[in-house]
Order: sequence, then C-alpha cells, then structure tokens
Amino acid sequence: MSFMFNPFPYHDPNAVNALTVDERHTSAITAGNVAAAKAMAARLSGMKRAVVGIDGAISAPFKEWVTALEQALSTAGIPVTSVSAECLYKDADALEEQLSEFLPEDLEKDPVLLFGKLYGGGYEGLMRGDAIDGLAGRMQSFGKNGNGVLIVYGNGALIPALRAHADIKMFIDVTPLTITLNVRGGRVRNLGDRTARPFKRAMRRCYYVDFEVSNSLRGELMRGGHIDYYMNGDDPANLQLMPIETVNALFDALVGQPLRCKPVYLEGVWGGHYITKIRKLPDTMKNCAWVFDMIPMEVSVVTEQNGVRTEFPYYTFVQARGEALMGTECVKKFGGYFPIRFNYDDTWHSSGNMSIQVHPGGDYAVTNYNELGRQDESYYVVETGQGAKTYLGFKEDADVEQFIADARRSERYRESVDYERYLNSVPSKPGTQVMIPGGTIHSSGRNQVVLEIGSLTIGSYTYKMYDYLRADLDGTLRPIHTYHGDKVLRRERRAGWVRDNIAHEPRSVRKGDGWEELIVGEHDLLYFSLRNLRFERRIEDDTRDRFHVLTLVDGERVVIRSLTDPTRFFVQRYLDIVVVPASFGRYEIINESDGPVVVHKTLLKQGYEHDAG
Repeated sequence: MSFMFNPFPYHDPNAVNALTVDERHTSAITAGNVAAAKAMAARLSGMKRAVVGIDGAISAPFKEWVTALEQALSTAGIPVTSVSAECLYKDADALEEQLSEFLPEDLEKDPVLLFGKLYGGGYEGLMRGDAIDGLAGRMQSFGKNGNGVLIVYGNGALIPALRAHADIKMFIDVTPLTITLNVRGGRVRNLGDRTARPFKRAMRRCYYVDFEVSNSLRGELMRGGHIDYYMNGDDPANLQLMPIETVNALFDALVGQPLRCKPVYLEGVWGGHYITKIRKLPDTMKNCAWVFDMIPMEVSVVTEQNGVRTEFPYYTFVQARGEALMGTECVKKFGGYFPIRFNYDDTWHSSGNMSIQVHPGGDYAVTNYNELGRQDESYYVVETGQGAKTYLGFKEDADVEQFIADARRSERYRESVDYERYLNSVPSKPGTQVMIPGGTIHSSGRNQVVLEIGSLTIGSYTYKMYDYLRADLDGTLRPIHTYHGDKVLRRERRAGWVRDNIAHEPRSVRKGDGWEELIVGEHDLLYFSLRNLRFERRIEDDTRDRFHVLTLVDGERVVIRSLTDPTRFFVQRYLDIVVVPASFGRYEIINESDGPVVVHKTLLKQGYEHDAG
C-alpha cells in the first residue's frame, strides 16, 4: 500500500466481476461470525488436539474471530486456550530505536515526515528470538500432549517457526480501503506499539514497516500453499470464511477472463466534479480529486458467483496468480509486483491546478527509500473544459535556478511564485498523451480529467515544488519538498525536448477495415507503451504473455471477449479500467455504442525485460 491518506468511505457497487465456478465452491463459503465459528468448531471436533494458527493483514479483526471461535468450541465441549502473537514483539521503545533509520525525522528534508525507507527484516526482525522459540516449543508440545484446541493468533502468528507446528492455518485479509479507514478511525495500533500514533504518523510507519512485513508474509503463505482457510475481515461483525480450495477456484476463474478492480475515491483541495457526475458519487463528497481505479496496492476485487459476493485485495490476487496474470518474464523482472498503476486526476471545474511537482528517478528512489525503481508517469487527457493545459518541462529561456530559489522562498516565507514565467505548457484536448519520466517538472492544469499511468514505485514520491500557497482540506498549509525536488529535477528538459520526446504525435502500428492501433506514447525512459485502439465495430488483439490494460476513453460500452472461448468476457463501460491477463491470449473488442470508439491500451514495451529501471 502507499499513502492513501484521505479515502472517501464509499464502496462502489458497480465494479463486480461475474465468475462461473462450481456450486460446491460457493456453498463452502460461510458468512457470519457465529456460523463460521460453528463450522470451524465442527471441523475441529473430530480431532483430539489441534493447534490453530491465525494470521492476517494489518488491522485484521483477530479478537472478534477468536472470541467467536472460543465460544463455539466451548459450546461444543472442546477445551480451548488462546495466545496472542503480540507477546512476541520487542519493547515499543526498542522498536522505535531500531526502526529510526527507516523513519528518519529530518524536518528540513521532509517537512511533514512523509518519507522513509522500506524495512526488509520481516516480522522476525520486530520480535524477540527467545519469545518465538518459547511459543514454538509450546505449540509443538501441545501438538503432542495437549487436549482440545490451542489458538495462536495475530500479526506474525504464521511465521515459519510457528506455522511448522500449526495443524490448521488461517489468514484474515482486509482490503486497503478498510485498513486505512481503520487506522484513521483509531481502531489499530502499529506493530509492537503500546499506544496509537497520530493518523499520518501511523500510516507512515505502516507503509515502510507494517504493510511491508504483512504483505510479504501473505505472499509467502499464498504462493507456498500454507493456508487452509481464508477470511475476509472487512466487516468484523460479519466475517466470511472459505476453504483455500474455494479461493483457488475463484482466483482461477478470475485470471481466466478480463477483470475490473473496485476503485477508491479521494477528495482533494484541487478536486473536480467530472467523475462525481459520471459515476454518480455521493453528494456528501466535496469533490473527487483522485480515482484510484487500478493502483495495485490500493484497490480490491469484488467477485460474484452463484449469487454470493466475495472481496479481497487485488494484491492478494497478484501474489497468488502472478504468472498467469502478468506473464512469466514480468514476474521475474518486477519481483512479483504488478508494474503499472492507473488513476484519474480530476480538476474539471475545480478551484485550480494540481501542484507543480517532480518525481525521482531510479537511483534516487532505490538509494533513499529502498524502493524498486523510479517513479515515472504519463497523462492521457480524457476530458477538458475551457483553457485546459498541462505543464510539462521548462520554457527554453527559463532561469531554472531562479525558479528553485523562488520555490525555496515560497516554502520558507510563504511568498507566491510566478510559475507561468518558468514552466512550459501544452494545450490539452481529449486524446492528448504526454509522458513524464522521473525528473520532469509537471502539473495537470485546471479544468481537465487525465488518466494517469505510472510505473511500479509503490510509494507516493511527489515532490511539490510549488502549490499556490494553498491550505489542505484539513486547513493546514500544504507542504513543499524543495530539498528532494532540487536533487532530482532535470533542468535540461525544456520546451524543445518535451516536443521532440514526450509530447509527440501518434503513429500507426497496424490498421484494417474500420480499425487502427496507434502508439500515442512511447519513449526509451519508460518501460510501458501507450496505445489507442480506434474502431467502428470490432478489433482483434493478442496478449502474447503480456497483460493489457484497457480503458474505454471514448464511447459508451464495449465487450472484451476471448476468441477461443466466448464465455470468457467482460462488459466495459465508459472510463472503466480493465485488466486483460497475460494468459488470456487472442481476444476481440466489440463496440456496442453508437459511432466509433477509442480504447486506451497500456502494455509492457517490447524489450522491457532489459530496462535499467
């Protein structure tokens, strides 16, 4: 996950993937704490003794589930003892000191303490070795001589040393939106903490430490087949239990067809109103600045099969079905991460531009944050109002050092900056595609909706050089990051370079009767290729072991359908972002709108495996 500080608590009911699976898998899903606990107690009643290990995502409702399970076991006359994994963690003060290098507190470089370094020590690095050994010994002893059920639960309860002694292994997952709302609502403490931190500090610690260790272990458990039961823990009062065989059946069905994620919507000080109208968002939203439509670590997937709905984090699905979803070479290249992210930035009829900003290149992101690579972006303009434009690079005659000096003065003394004097801009119209390699100064101007497509860097390393002296939605002045921005800014990227390199005209790559595919954005500095599929009635394509991401940017409705198995399809509507798995093969897109349509297509560029990153 990244820094999803201000998600609106809205659950989009329209992003549902209909699956065809055997009824026996659906009937194995048990909803409700009492029913699920009774089902598990029945499973355990035939065993003389059993050790149950229960791990989960950050903020998973362990206590609610363990309490229900204890009650069901006691009612069935089965002795039960429960042990929380919280007893394994080092003292909070010791952890604070240990993790200080990953969560530095330098207010000059990082005014609001947003950044840090990814921690790679796993749960074990946060725990006492003697405590792990002691609990492992207790589990082993119970497995030989105990009576009834021993439950070991909590974050880290299924690390290798403990899961080796668990007879039944369970994982309680929680979607990223719910985790963030749980943290914001004060319902969770960071790992090892005695008291809860302020929200933004808690999220910073989560991103660099807690999420990292939790997601890593979940991936290990999913890929290694170490889970017997999987639970959705978004609603602590109505948990959903399913055997791992059912989860595997759902994942197999899902990766066999095009799919859509459930978006997350966020308000923002520059937010607009186009998406709120198109998707009929709640009137209680001030605006919609961002739509995290397919940011892999932030979104979830909803499926419906035989009248039963399930939901799980998209990244859980990525971890479980990475090769079929992304392609073998992609998994090797990017270490199992889904390497491209997609969101909408909406300034349509808003109060102003997005901030003037820049993102780091690969060396900077890896060295300073332990991240996987650089943060590149691109904008595809979907809709515009009057005067819309995109800022990209510097003007040819701009004094860049003076701009940086002005930005520093603004940061320190709250002085305004005449940014139009320095920044190059290009007029925006629907269909405009610009690329934004790390180090390029840029901003989405007022009165437009852009489809933002970026590289795999998970964190939000946006260095704001100027933000018009605006207060954020909470009333505090928005922070500026001139220290980091100055370090990564590519001063030579000016109007001529922009025109010749990252804002060029489309070129055709294939065409036929009533259809054409064009490259609208491609550059050596970006490892993904940006295309337009323009057609009247239908067009064919082939994944060839590289996933495609399709966005209907002009038109009302199309059907994406397999050419080898027509039962595998997805009905896509305007602005839906749909992933076509790498293993899908040959497919067609059929226009069900009036008039021609345009589908924006993103895929990994030919030769991406050799990208230096």
